[in-house]
Amino acid sequence: MPRLRTLEIMVGAFMAAGFLALFFLAMEVSNLSADVGGEGYRLQARFENVGSLKVRAPVTIAGVRVGRVEAIDFDPQRFEALVTLRIDPRYRQIPEDTIASIFTAGLLGEQYVSLSAGGSEVNLGDGGLLEQTQSALVLEQMIGQFLFKKAEEG
Repeated sequence: MPRLRTLEIMVGAFMAAGFLALFFLAMEVSNLSADVGGEGYRLQARFENVGSLKVRAPVTIAGVRVGRVEAIDFDPQRFEALVTLRIDPRYRQIPEDTIASIFTAGLLGEQYVSLSAGGSEVNLGDGGLLEQTQSALVLEQMIGQFLFKKAEEG
């Protein structure tokens, strides 16, 4: 009997470890594991189309995560999406002519904002606006344009 009890405890511990590993994997995939929180400073960017960009999506420069998307709002005057980025305070030297683009990463197609630093000597401060943006590529629009061009040719 003691041997059977030990086996049951081992199986239970193994199952608990498995569920814990699945929980951490789910947190990592959903981008909920790391959060900049209230620290850092905000930048804003206007996009014609944000695709499936979500709040808490990463913001990167040269592939290094420097912040997160804090909010996505609609500007009814300009009919554009206004994206607020929370940048980590360690990265205070982002030039004012930086380009913000929305890209897709990974097999699941999660989107993120990539910043391409410009050459200006003037840096953006808290509340700064990224003037140059590149919207998300929408697969349906690309396929529609391709089919339209093919129909014109044939």
